[in-house]
Amino acid sequence: MSQIATAPANAEKRYTVTRADLPLSCPLPSMALWNSHPRVYLPIEDEPNGEADCPYCGAHFVLAD
Repeated sequence: MSQIATAPANAEKRYTVTRADLPLSCPLPSMALWNSHPRVYLPIEDEPNGEADCPYCGAHFVLAD
């Protein structure tokens, strides 16, 4: 069964994610896509500081674990 996205897309500027959320994409799978930008995958696990910014909306993601 498919999940229904209920969270608004790009509503916040900082998101904390975990390894369970990988591969990381913006918008997140739980966000509605109809009012957002195209999905882009962010290789946050390859970043030395565990942080990544979305090139479309500027959302900042932080890997918590």
